[in-house]
Amino acid sequence: MKSCCHAEKADACHPQDQKRDLLLTGTMGIILCALILHFVPLDLPYITPFTHAVAGLLKTVWWGILLGLFAVGLMNKVPREYFNALLGRGDTVGGLLRAALAGLVLDLCSHGILMVGAKLYERGASLAQVMTFLIASPWNSFTLTLVLIALIGLPWTLAFIAGSALIAVLTGMIYMALVKRGILPDNPNKLPESTEKLDVWQDAKSKLKTFKPNAAFFRTTFTDGWREGKMVMRWLFLGLILAGLIRAYVPTEALGTYFGPTMIGLLLTLLATTIIEVCSEGSAPIGAELVTRAAAPGNGFTFLMAGVATDYTEIMVIKEFTKRWLIAFSLPLITVPQILLLGWIMNNIG
Repeated sequence: MKSCCHAEKADACHPQDQKRDLLLTGTMGIILCALILHFVPLDLPYITPFTHAVAGLLKTVWWGILLGLFAVGLMNKVPREYFNALLGRGDTVGGLLRAALAGLVLDLCSHGILMVGAKLYERGASLAQVMTFLIASPWNSFTLTLVLIALIGLPWTLAFIAGSALIAVLTGMIYMALVKRGILPDNPNKLPESTEKLDVWQDAKSKLKTFKPNAAFFRTTFTDGWREGKMVMRWLFLGLILAGLIRAYVPTEALGTYFGPTMIGLLLTLLATTIIEVCSEGSAPIGAELVTRAAAPGNGFTFLMAGVATDYTEIMVIKEFTKRWLIAFSLPLITVPQILLLGWIMNNIG
């Protein structure tokens, strides 16, 4: 299920100077200071509650972070062409299911996934497949799946994954119908069906015959995991800080009142996630707070999903690679009603 970026996306999540990642160093500095103060026997007004909250969150998710970074390193060794070849035909339900599965499995952040989606569009994936891929991917990373299991438990994590996959496939079917009716244009880069395609399984089988794991393999896996994982960690750390602030200073009663399992709470969550520009890794801890402290699993799901569907960065990038404003704005118009409906159902069965 998805970390930011592979070979051709030096930093797909917000390009910046690799030597001076101010967001990463800044959030790491805040968390490090919070941990130091947590273990210092001092009672600092307004500060101590925050340090205890951050330490508690890290105690819960540290194992998921470490396993996730290792998984990111492994996935970095899989050729990108494999994912493209596995998508299959773009005008079938089977092709949409493949695109959704690729999105669930690929470890990318919500901004990094855009570069891959744009490349898939350039290589000929159908519009329906690209949109399915984008919707299924953003917060469903292996890293964040482990983190969410630690934060909200396995049952709700699986429910969230199933819900996002359902919305992704339904949205893809809607796009497929809109393209067939001529309401939206299909990808002009689509390849003819007769084009020779990569035999993924045969190619992988031949490479596995000569594969021998050694110290260098594990060293590069961890190195790649850290390099790619830094793009995830900056947002995860930011999300932990925001979640720590919420846990420390926002009373549980307030969460229950304003963001509780009601239709008004659901709409306020949608408004908040539309305004707040936080990468998917940063939204995970906040969404978990809505599940655990506001007792509103549907709101947590909405915060994770609608944050991507209404992300202005995503809308602008989609416009860039499709060259159509209509396609870009169709994303929130098609997905948000589905997200709200599924969120409402989760709140009422939770």
